[in-house]
Amino acid sequence: MKYGNSLVAKEIIEAIDEKNKSITFKVIEGDLLKEYKSFKFLFQAIPKGDFTLVHWTLEYEKLNKDIPAPLKMLGLLIQLNEHIDDHLVQA
Repeated sequence: MKYGNSLVAKEIIEAIDEKNKSITFKVIEGDLLKEYKSFKFLFQAIPKGDFTLVHWTLEYEKLNKDIPAPLKMLGLLIQLNEHIDDHLVQA
């Protein structure tokens, strides 16, 4: 999957919360850490009757105030959700 310019990131699963159906991924290496002191992706699945909502949260700390907010990552997450949805529909 590619969205915009290619970025490389190595991440680990920092936490799994089965009760709240959430996973926290922490970036430990790669391009994002050139601009951000820390970067995390939090994924939560929220059951709603016959379907499930997905809630993404980005937690980050900029290296300095001139670094832009990571808005490009939102497009990547939308694309990721579409791939997951396609996979689930085929299952």
